[in-house]
Amino acid sequence: MSAVLTPVGAISAINAARAEIKATAAAVLALKGAMTDGEAIANVMLAYRHLEDASMRLGKVLQALDGGVSVYDKRTTVGA
Repeated sequence: MSAVLTPVGAISAINAARAEIKATAAAVLALKGAMTDGEAIANVMLAYRHLEDASMRLGKVLQALDGGVSVYDKRTTVGA
């Protein structure tokens, strides 16, 4: 059985996950430079966009936990 996070614990865990996603997104985007095949490049970019979306969705979770206040943290936002 998993532990239930407090709102503060959830916020910390979400921010940590978003930071990991940002690092992974940077590594995925770096792969594009080594590619020459158009389909491979397209799939790398699609993977990157999915990571952007995952980060944004977690940002929406933060927004919901914070009473609807928009959260834009450049340290954890992919592409920022």
